[in-house]
Amino acid sequence: MAAPGENLRINSDRLWDSLMEMAKIGPGIAGGNNRQTLTDSDKEGRALFKSWCDAAGLSMGVDQMGTMFMTRAGTDPDALPVYVGSHLDTQPTGGKYDGVLGVLSGLEVVRSLNDLGIKTKHPIVVTNWTNEEGARFAPAMLASGVFAGVHTQDYAYARKDLDGVTFGDELKRIGWVGDEKVGARKMHAYFEYHIEQGPILEAQNKQIGVVTHCQGLWWLEFTLTGKEAHTGSTPMNMRVNAGLAMARILEMVQTVAIENQPGAVGGVGQV
Repeated sequence: MAAPGENLRINSDRLWDSLMEMAKIGPGIAGGNNRQTLTDSDKEGRALFKSWCDAAGLSMGVDQMGTMFMTRAGTDPDALPVYVGSHLDTQPTGGKYDGVLGVLSGLEVVRSLNDLGIKTKHPIVVTNWTNEEGARFAPAMLASGVFAGVHTQDYAYARKDLDGVTFGDELKRIGWVGDEKVGARKMHAYFEYHIEQGPILEAQNKQIGVVTHCQGLWWLEFTLTGKEAHTGSTPMNMRVNAGLAMARILEMVQTVAIENQPGAVGGVGQV
């Protein structure tokens, strides 16, 4: 049992081993991972994570978006839970640590508390959000977006991948449609440990950064419709060129982001 006020430490070797074990599922390029949401690899990763949570004594809840909530009970039945987590899905060319670190570090906190015999007043819920990346089913942060009321569940279920397969059908296929109503859970606090993803810390030779604000995301989806015409015989002033319009939009996004430095960024994720 740790003494009150003692500087507690996790088992970093165990966390590292768990990260490396998870990385074996859905191997990608350059040592990374391709474990896109609701694929067989995602299903396998979920099963491994659940087995570790079961061994740590956590109880599982799953909502209708497939998000996993793994709970360590607290001593106060009236205390709202403290949530910690991130996501296990990856980009097609994702790394070993994006998202996964946040989920497995939350699990490691629970494991270490168990090792030290420490009970907490508040329940601790280690969370794996479904489809955070949005690589297969756009937009990103889909399940947490439904949880927060930004999207409807019907909207999320109807999202299609490049093969025309819907989110809802794939969630059913891999067997992770839960019973919980999305967004019904209450939180005392939420923590997420995450890699930087950018180049700033490395450029400044620093190991860790403190989050000072969150990005305000603004997503736009639109369709540009051109007109087919003969290249050699259609006058330039009579052409309707959707590609040219797209190029101008790309340039505009770049210009707006640069003009609003240092905080603004912009990009076109899919064409």
